[in-house]
Amino acid sequence: MVTVGRLNAGTKNNIIPDSAELGLTIRSYSEDVRERMLAAIERIVSAEAAASGAPDPVIVRAESFPVTVNGDNATERTMVAFRSAFGDDTVFDPGQVSGSEDVGLLATAASAPLVYWILGGTHPATYRAAAEAGSIDRDIPSNHSAYFAPEVQPTLNRGVAALVIATREWLRV
Repeated sequence: MVTVGRLNAGTKNNIIPDSAELGLTIRSYSEDVRERMLAAIERIVSAEAAASGAPDPVIVRAESFPVTVNGDNATERTMVAFRSAFGDDTVFDPGQVSGSEDVGLLATAASAPLVYWILGGTHPATYRAAAEAGSIDRDIPSNHSAYFAPEVQPTLNRGVAALVIATREWLRV
């Protein structure tokens, strides 16, 4: 997935700018796909610059995080604790998501199992309606959307409870 997050060029609509900046985010489910996407973007940007007679583009890779992959056993252990506390109907596997998180670096550095979970912030009835309509991607803003506005309650209480439950599960011997 490629997201354009920023485009800066010029100061006035009738003056041709001497430079432009395009800020992209690339998310993938594997390192191989990420590298192919980055190579394709570099080819396209360079070809467009050459076709228009512009100088060679300067491409800067700013932030880069490895694919976030949960440990199977650790995830199941944590999800069992969540289901026990919150009920089976509120804990589910959303499948692969294109998150880009630095927490994987921390888990790898600490040789610790990674369990990255998503805490919903949308009213359950709103989420269920979107799920039934097959429109979650259109009707439920993600956390990087300009329209993201989680309901403070019960989201805050559930988030704190999830942290406490996971901590207690992993501190249990």
